[in-house]
Amino acid sequence: MSTGYHGVPVVRDLDLRVQEGEVVALLGPNGSGKTTTLLTTSALNPILKGDIKVLGSSIKGQRPHRLARAGLAHVPEDRSLFFQLTVKENLRLGARGAAAIDQALRYFPALEPLMDRRAGLLSGGEQQMLSMARALGTEPKLLMVDEMSLGLAPIIVERLLPVLRAIATDTGAGVLLVEQHVHLALEVADRAYVLNHGNLVLEGEAGYFRDNPRVLESSYLGGAVLDG
Repeated sequence: MSTGYHGVPVVRDLDLRVQEGEVVALLGPNGSGKTTTLLTTSALNPILKGDIKVLGSSIKGQRPHRLARAGLAHVPEDRSLFFQLTVKENLRLGARGAAAIDQALRYFPALEPLMDRRAGLLSGGEQQMLSMARALGTEPKLLMVDEMSLGLAPIIVERLLPVLRAIATDTGAGVLLVEQHVHLALEVADRAYVLNHGNLVLEGEAGYFRDNPRVLESSYLGGAVLDG
């Protein structure tokens, strides 16, 4: 798959897979095409070449809301909350019912005493939890999370990232995670892909990259090839 803007490719010939119950980290320096990849998968950006299949079906000609109904949930880096609405009202948007909201809150119990508070009055960490919980309320089969750590203290990120691992394990949903805190992402991921200047330069098991950090570091600097 290749994608970009105004007919100019930004991501070229990317072949990426996420299986059920698996956490996949999409890594790379700023501007490498990670967010563009997620936007294209959500049908918010055009495919220039090739195809993307979500839950076994091509997204060509699909509308974003139809993909959402089919089981794709996308947590964007700006969180896209309705700040004038309360936590409860945000959660109700798109949720598949009260039971789905209750299930989502089990992963983020800190939101329960805040249900009547407007989203705009939440801390950054609370807003991120709300954005994630709202996505979970749709009972997704594929959950994409873009830069969960953006604007958050590292200690908050350390608490939130393991929740993605639990979601994948408990629900069987596939999780595609874009994250700049590479070492934290690799702690919860099964596999990882690395983009650089729109090209896939590295892919493999997360455990390999955890044990061989220099391989990953070199891919950020110039595109190393994984041996073995």
